[in-house]
Order: sequence, then C-alpha cells, then structure tokens
Amino acid sequence: MNRIARPAIAGISLAIALWTAYDMYARTAEELLWGHRPLLLFLAVWIAFHAVFSGRTPQGRRRVLLSSFSGLILGLGFPGILPAPLLLFAGFVPLLLLEEEISASDAKRKMRLVFRNSYNTFILWNIISTYWVANTALAAGVVAMVLNSLFMAWVFMAFHATKRVMPRLGLAAFAAYWMAFDYVHLNWELTWPWLTIGNGLAQFPALAQWYEYTGVFGGSLWILASNILVLAAWKARAERPVLRKQLFRLAAWITLPVAISLWMYFNHTEEGTPATVAIVQPNYEPHYEKFEIAENIQMDRFIELSAMVTDSTTDYLVWPETSFGYVETRAVEAYPAVQRTREFMAPFPRLKLIAGIDAYHIFLPGEPHSRAVRSSDRGNGNVMYYEVLNAAIQLSGESAETPLYRKSKLVPGPEILPYRELFSVFKPIIEQVDGTVSGVGTQKERATLNSSSGRIAPAICYESVFGEYFTGYIHKGAQAAFIMTNDGWWDDTPGHRQHLWFGTLRSVETRRSIARAANTGISAFINQRGDILQPTRYGETIAIKGEILLNDRVTFYVRWGDVIARIAIFTSLLLLLNTLAKSIKTRIGAK
Repeated sequence: MNRIARPAIAGISLAIALWTAYDMYARTAEELLWGHRPLLLFLAVWIAFHAVFSGRTPQGRRRVLLSSFSGLILGLGFPGILPAPLLLFAGFVPLLLLEEEISASDAKRKMRLVFRNSYNTFILWNIISTYWVANTALAAGVVAMVLNSLFMAWVFMAFHATKRVMPRLGLAAFAAYWMAFDYVHLNWELTWPWLTIGNGLAQFPALAQWYEYTGVFGGSLWILASNILVLAAWKARAERPVLRKQLFRLAAWITLPVAISLWMYFNHTEEGTPATVAIVQPNYEPHYEKFEIAENIQMDRFIELSAMVTDSTTDYLVWPETSFGYVETRAVEAYPAVQRTREFMAPFPRLKLIAGIDAYHIFLPGEPHSRAVRSSDRGNGNVMYYEVLNAAIQLSGESAETPLYRKSKLVPGPEILPYRELFSVFKPIIEQVDGTVSGVGTQKERATLNSSSGRIAPAICYESVFGEYFTGYIHKGAQAAFIMTNDGWWDDTPGHRQHLWFGTLRSVETRRSIARAANTGISAFINQRGDILQPTRYGETIAIKGEILLNDRVTFYVRWGDVIARIAIFTSLLLLLNTLAKSIKTRIGAK
C-alpha cells in the first residue's frame, strides 16, 4: 500500500503545486494579486517532499506525523487562521514527545533526527502563519520562512543537547532558550519577530492585560510553561493520582492569569486629555496603483476624504505610510503636495497633520555620512551623496517648520540588507523586491512629534511590532501613538490583521491610545486596554473620526522593559556553558 500511496501523494501534491505556481504567474501578468495561493503552493511542495523523501518506515512516518501535528497546532493557534490561542498552550507537546522518543531510542545520529523533525514542525508553523509574506515577493517570502524555521530548529537542537547532559534542567532550558531566541530576534539585523510566542494573545487583548507589567515575554513564559505542564499531564495519564495533580496545576496555571487579566480589563479606567483625531484610508493597492498613479490625482482623494472628517474641533489628521512622494528633507515645505495640504489645513488653525512620507536627505559637504549613504554622479566630478528615508512629518499652523521622524526598525530585505558584509550574496534577492544593499536611513533614538495638542509617537509600519523598542517613544514623552502603515503588500490575508492585533499589545503595554492609518485596511482606533474601535474593511476607501486620550502614565513595562527576556538570556548562557562543559567532560571520560 505504501508503495502506491507515496507516489500518488507526491504526484497529486506536485500537480497542485505546479497548477498554483502557473496560476500565480498568470495573475501577475494580469495585475491580479495572489491572496492565499502561496499557502497552497508551499503546503503542496512540502507534502510532496515528505512523500518522496520522508517516512519510509513506520517509525519514520510516526515522527513525521508527530512533528507535523505540532506545526499544525502552532500554525492554527497563532492569530490569523482561527481564533484559538489556547492551541498554543499545547502546540509544542507533540514535538517534545518526539524528542523524548528519539532520545530514548537506539537511533544513530540523534541530533540529526531532532533537527530534521523540528525543522518540519517549524516550517509548517511559518508557512501557515506567515505565508502571506510571499505576496510582497515570492523569493523574499521563501527566504524568510526557510531562515526563520532554521533558527527555530537550532534552538530546539540546543535544548536537546542540554537535556541530554542535564536531564532535570532540559525543559527549563527549552523555555529559556526559546525566550532568549525571541529576544535576539527582536534586536538583531535579521529580525523577524512576527512569531514571538507571546504575540499569540494579540487577537484577545482582554487576556493579556498584565502585559503592562511583563510585555509579550510574560505571555511567552505563560505559554511555554503551559506546554511543559501539558506534557507532564500527558505522561502521567496512566497514573490517576499523579494525573489529577498535574491537571490541577495546569488548570491553575492557565486560569489564574486569565482571571487576573479579565479583572484588570473590566476594571480599567481610561486616563488622559481627550483629542479628536481623523484617519484617512485612501485605498491605493501598492503593487499596481500606489506608486503608479500620479500624485496630484492621489492628493485629490486624500483631500476629499480629509474634508469629510475635518472641522474646527479636529486636533489631528492622520495619513498612512508614504502618503507624500519623494521629497528632499530640506525642501518639504516647497513640495507641491505639501503646499496643497497646507492650503486645505488653513481654515482649521488647531489641526495638525501627521503623515508618512517617502524622502531623501542630501549630505552637505563635511556632513557625516550614514551607513545608508548612496551616491549619484552629476558629472564634472561632482558627486551627490544622499540617503533614502521612510519617514513621518507633522504639518501644523503653529509652526512653519516641518519636524521629520525617520523610521528606524527596518524590514530585512526591502529596507536593509542584514550584516551586508556577510550576506552580500543575497543582493539579487534584495534588488528583486525593490530593495538595495545601501538600505534606508535611520535615527538612533525615538522621537515624538510635538504641538500644543500633545506629544505623538509616529510609529511607522514594522516599528509597531517591537514592544521594548516602542517604549522608547514613551520615554521621550509620547502621550499617544499614531501607526502609519501600508499593509496592502500582503493582499487580503491574515498579515494585515495580525499587524493590527500586535498594535493592541502595544496599547496595553504602554497604556497609550493608538490611531492607526493604513493605506488600505485596517485603519482603526485602539484604546488603552486594547479594544479596536471603528475598524475599516480591507479594500475600502474611507475616512473615520474618533476621540483618543493623551496621557503621561508610565507603566511598569515601560520603565523596565523585557526583564523576563533578559533573565532568559542570562539563564541560557549559563545552561549553554554547562552543556558545553559537561559534553567535553563526557567525551574525555569516554576516551
């Protein structure tokens, strides 16, 4: 039966993959988007791979099924596909059971088996949760999922190595290593923190109100420890007294934080001074419209939508990322679209506009160059040095000057080539997604856009995913945050919804109101307890208006940041050193 089933599964999967790939190619030619097709393509390719190369023995098939089951649970539990975050509380358990089986077996090259099966888990998790990245560029999506799964598999191998020499500390090492990895993933240039396990509660901020003390790593610890307790209960299932004890511990561990969070949620009182904010969602599809339609035509829509929600009581108007075209930083006020916007704002003296802007900065002679410097030969030996910026500006009748904030958490690939000295081999891929080896200019510290109405954190797109980084705005005095983004690159998939939900965690961590302006869905207001208010639809041309509260409260998390993650880093270093020392000692003793 296996001789027939395996080739059949491989053939059917390859046929689906080829049909999907052709359909995606044809849609690109017709300027149509891919939607969920990358998910079908990646899953079909991965199933075909396993049908050909994996599970040739009953034991091998069991390992593939267990590791696949873990990947499926983690993928479905993460926000986006199903509203089922509780799946994350047991998502690692099949893989942990498989690791125990491999460790107890007489199989050779156990480390290789652990790597192969854990990689299967993590590639499935990445595919199910983040396949939509491929809608930006297929190659970039594949690289992101392959590398992220590889990093995760290395973390799991480190846990396996520690457990082998220090069995009693093995599961503690699993939790510490995972949180340490997530923290590193937030802070290095290869950053891709989308699947930080604490983000799993983002769809239900009512369950994560205590993030104002712990940040997302409190959720990570909660979920990882829950997996360990579920594993203990599963292993004790044949011993009823022990099982009852394990189930009680598990129930208490899960329900107590939920009860505390719900109490905090229903008893939370919004704080601050009210401000009236209008948000414009112009709805320009980024692949074929946003950067193709003439700016004066786009400005017609911006002004028309703004007029619908602006009056003498409006304090702020928010436009999304890259609302204005390619503007030199010293000539913002001379830019025609900015002048036209100033004319619209003139009848409203209290109105401030905060908007995303595509910009470039020319370095003057003697001015220090940034890492993102580029050059342009103007002839006669005259070379212009400049940097490209993804930025935000504030226009206000209170000042003729235009403060500018530079986005500083950059997307690997389109905006920065990570460790470019080492990874210059990826230059062709970067250029394929309209990126460059030079990258985008940044600034060292966060900044706020200030006026008589308040101090606003101008978070641009990717910057809203980083909790501790986001607190930098609050340290600079931000009383509320405006998130300006362009999520249409991912089409109408879970990507833009996940990005919105992550913003709810930032509001809980900092207890700041948020106004979110997306080029096309989802624009919304988020209050200080994480409720999403007046969400727009994807593909909708609309403007909305609401009230936010500006406040100066500093939460425990803002003050102390990711303490749990830093403890995990320290613990991981001690465990790794002990693992290395004991492994060397064992090898010497064996000789």
